[in-house]
Amino acid sequence: MIAPPDRTPLPRDFFDRPVLEVAPDLLGRILVRTTPDGPIALRLTEVEAYDGPNDPGSHAYRGPTARNAVMFGPPGHVYVYFTYGMWHCMNLVCGPEGRASAVLLRAGEVVEGAELARKRRLSARNDKELAKGPARLATALEVDRALDGTDACTSGETPLRMLTGTPVPSDQVRSGPRTGVAGDGGSGDLHPWRFWVADDPTVSPYRAHVPRRRRS
Repeated sequence: MIAPPDRTPLPRDFFDRPVLEVAPDLLGRILVRTTPDGPIALRLTEVEAYDGPNDPGSHAYRGPTARNAVMFGPPGHVYVYFTYGMWHCMNLVCGPEGRASAVLLRAGEVVEGAELARKRRLSARNDKELAKGPARLATALEVDRALDGTDACTSGETPLRMLTGTPVPSDQVRSGPRTGVAGDGGSGDLHPWRFWVADDPTVSPYRAHVPRRRRS
């Protein structure tokens, strides 16, 4: 008999570590989104690490801005950004305050509240696609910039919480280049910083960066 996942909150010191330690360790953990309609729980199956000033693919590579300010704050907080004029993506801040590293939550399996996630993801063909990709994940959980800065390490009333879950054994973790990242930041040799659960059907497909064409 398989034991149920641990529902205790992850402590802040879990996130107060180097981002390349935190990222693969997040696989199998449970993210709970509390909404007025009820909770949605997500088992993380795919993430990407971004290492601040050491990483040309990171939003914090060139220093703090109004957009990335949460990344420079304490670990365990949520960094939400808006991209391509239509999508939100969710990250968890790591390392000591001021270090500005974070883990992008790329995909997961909805393990509770699927009926709520389906209402937000009407285009999903099945439940495996509800949070298959970072924008889909944020949409399924109704995450937007209003949740930027949320503390995910508290056991009190909060819209987002990270729970211990069931960590994935290291022999089931795979790594490779990050999806859609340009230049050196997208190099699998330099930054093989995408981590996922092997053979999990909720993991998103890899796509290399494709430059956006300028309108004539």
